[in-house]
Amino acid sequence: MPKRGCLGCSFPVIVGLIVVFLALFVIGFIVGPIGSSMLGGLGLPSWLSVPRPDPKLPAEVVFHIFGFPIANSVIAAWVTIIVLVGMSYAATRKVKLIPSRLQSFLESVLGWLYDFCKEVAGEENGRRFFPVVTTIFLFVITNAWLGLFPGFGSIYVTGHEGEHIHLLRPANTDINMPLAIALMSFIFVEYFGIRSLGGRRYISKFVNVGAFFRGARQLFSGKLKAGLSSMFTGVIDIFVGMLEMLSEFIRIVSFTFRLFGNMTAGEILLLIVMFLVPFVVALPFYGLELLVGFVQALIFGGLTLVFLTLAVTHHGAEGH
Repeated sequence: MPKRGCLGCSFPVIVGLIVVFLALFVIGFIVGPIGSSMLGGLGLPSWLSVPRPDPKLPAEVVFHIFGFPIANSVIAAWVTIIVLVGMSYAATRKVKLIPSRLQSFLESVLGWLYDFCKEVAGEENGRRFFPVVTTIFLFVITNAWLGLFPGFGSIYVTGHEGEHIHLLRPANTDINMPLAIALMSFIFVEYFGIRSLGGRRYISKFVNVGAFFRGARQLFSGKLKAGLSSMFTGVIDIFVGMLEMLSEFIRIVSFTFRLFGNMTAGEILLLIVMFLVPFVVALPFYGLELLVGFVQALIFGGLTLVFLTLAVTHHGAEGH
């Protein structure tokens, strides 16, 4: 029986992998711009080299549907939806008492997210918020991880104006997609807040003029001291309400640029590393991007859950 080395592999296999890794590293260094400037390329074929990165912030339009432009980031978002729906269908098509690997994996992820929602929002609200938070988390993380697969940024097509453009671009790197997700998070926060507390009670968090007008009535009735005190308190309430309203809209900006900035920076980092030293040197950065995608999805979904919880408990907490 051959001797086992690291991770259950035999030593000849390990040595072979190391040799392949070093060979790819040397070739990548030679064909990269640093090695080419030092060694002159050594006559290696041009197909080994990686084209100079040309990142563009605006998404490129691939085609039109009824006059509506379809960008490559929108196509990537469609791919994300297809992957999520396909995985869900494959895992639930034949549900078994003893689950398959895919069913077990999906149940583990959903169970973890459900427990997370219950721990933050409680049993009742956690169950209500679970679909929203889970959808946001899965959509963001799938967008991020699919962008690391071959084909994103490497497949070119002819655009509607005859230029060569990328067919697929990670959806999170187009600012419109993080903005759309942030708007959906904002809409659900306001929806659950109004549904739980009532429209008038919830809106009073932003427009609270009761103390001010009460003080004005006291002032006109001759209660000068009490009226001025109530009006002063009312001005503070109005100012605090304006800050609350401003914070609601600042969340949209914060959500959008946090996700867009981190995902775009990661994509540019991978492009630069792949260009400078192609092949194996970029592998650790792919692992880093997997972690960043998970963290950004957790932050987006987690903050949405926190804001949902605050929206439905804000006045109730004050009442106690």
